[in-house]
Amino acid sequence: MQQVNGNTSGIREVLLERIAQLYDMRTEADKFFNTELAMLLAEFTEILGREISVYISRDGRIHDVSIGDNANVKMANLRLTRNQDRLCGVRCIHTHPGGNAHLSSVDLGTLKSAKLDAMCAISVVNGLPAAASVGFLGEREGDDFTILLDGPYPLYQIPHEAWLSQINDADRRLISTTSVVEKRKKERAILVGIDTGSDPYDTLSELAELADTAGAEVIALERQRRSAPDSVYYVGRGKAEELSRLASARDADLFIFDDELSSVQIKNLEEILGSRVLDRTTLILDIFAGRAQSREGKLQVELAQLKYRLPRLVGFGQTLSRLGGGIGTRGPGEKKLESDRRRIRRQIYQLECDLKEVTKQRALRRTKREQGTIPAAAIVGYTNAGKSTLLNLLSGSSVLVEDKLFATLDPVTRNIKLPDGGEVLLTDTVGFINKLPHDLVEAFQSTLEEAVYADIILHVVDCSSPYAREQMKVVRDVLDSIGAGDKPTLTIFNKIDLLDHPFSPMEKDALCISAREGKGIPELLSLLAKKLSEDHRRVTFCVPYARGDMLSLLRQRAQVLSEEYLADGTEITVIGDAAVLGIVAKQLGLSHASGTEEDAD
Repeated sequence: MQQVNGNTSGIREVLLERIAQLYDMRTEADKFFNTELAMLLAEFTEILGREISVYISRDGRIHDVSIGDNANVKMANLRLTRNQDRLCGVRCIHTHPGGNAHLSSVDLGTLKSAKLDAMCAISVVNGLPAAASVGFLGEREGDDFTILLDGPYPLYQIPHEAWLSQINDADRRLISTTSVVEKRKKERAILVGIDTGSDPYDTLSELAELADTAGAEVIALERQRRSAPDSVYYVGRGKAEELSRLASARDADLFIFDDELSSVQIKNLEEILGSRVLDRTTLILDIFAGRAQSREGKLQVELAQLKYRLPRLVGFGQTLSRLGGGIGTRGPGEKKLESDRRRIRRQIYQLECDLKEVTKQRALRRTKREQGTIPAAAIVGYTNAGKSTLLNLLSGSSVLVEDKLFATLDPVTRNIKLPDGGEVLLTDTVGFINKLPHDLVEAFQSTLEEAVYADIILHVVDCSSPYAREQMKVVRDVLDSIGAGDKPTLTIFNKIDLLDHPFSPMEKDALCISAREGKGIPELLSLLAKKLSEDHRRVTFCVPYARGDMLSLLRQRAQVLSEEYLADGTEITVIGDAAVLGIVAKQLGLSHASGTEEDAD
């Protein structure tokens, strides 16, 4: 005997066996549904106080029998193999306890998302079927459909022939418009978060920005007020069932949750929601996978994804079962994730080895820079704070700039001229974000070390954000975690052009600028030169020709501003560390440098 699906808890076995006998019924070819079926559905609905649905194929067979609650029955997973450009080949007949025969928003959403032949509701009054109404897919409007409604009709006046004919008409409409209508490009996502009442930061709105960056269309934001996430369903079973109904009503493709989910939570949520489930970490990793351009960046992202997904393989049911693309499936690819744990561990090991080689190359380049004469600065900040715009303005380069999160992933270094004649190597780093995945921080360690080894850090803050303080704290926490928390830092409040009121910097010696309009840039360069020169001196030496070793040392360890050959030696003006310049002066027998000596600024 076939199984009754849906909410069967608390129902006696003998009653379930009676309901399962519905599978043996057949609907005549000229009937939309037969009266005996309607009578039995109404009887069971009266006994249980719950909706009951059956899915009938065009040959009259019943493919599924499901039990819902008093307001909804979950869409059956029929696993039909019809062409996606056609109706799915089954019609849903379901009951409405309480006597309301009109279709609900959930009914209409399910009709659209599943491309059902029809959605029919039968009202139940005193245990009897009273009336029925039906909905069909109408004309296509972009990615959506109009709905053709008919009824309600008393049971004895059901226009069976007209309703069956309407199924064929709907199928023809779908076929005729499919070839000229562009497929939906964006997945429709419902975002879900927990509101504990203690976090002032609106991370769910930020999640919406992340979803937009990943290419999803956000159709709803759902917050659940609770002290802590539920260990089984994150939002609790009741809320999860409510979300399932919302997905049907809004024709959602996936759910994105605002925290990192366990494998158990992913598995349980997918079972209830009947849709793909992603968490915040997966979404961020997916964005990184789409943005990585360099070999190092791609290796880092793939390593982070595999490390994250390895302990969660049991939870990726819906994700792994789909051969198509979509958000959360980019990067290492589904074939790797479907392989066994041993194979994935081998992949992780190989990636780590490859990344070590690339990291050695980065370290070698960094060592060469450190041996050179030009100081280094790293631009850090919350994602979308305007770091790349600032680098482009200062250097005249063309680093990708978008008003989206994580527009820049791979570090970019440019040479910047300073007002005092000096130079600085300025590196644009990947943006930070709230709840930054641990595996991502670990995988991007070599990239983030650009901040660790910099002489100074430029912390760019979006002062137009209502959460500027919270974002600054996130950046500082990440810098502390990678060992760069004690670096000399210049705080730059960007985007003052977006404010309609005067802005006072939150920190001493901070600057307010508009990288987009170029406001405050001269002051920024002057202050940067001053900061870099606090431990440096601008000195002119006259190095005798016999002391070529000192001349070589100055060229290697200081920044040469000018060099002129005179009768008694080489006159060289440099900016360098006071300790290095002291060694040269001592070796040349000078109490101080000949010529001029002043602060580098």
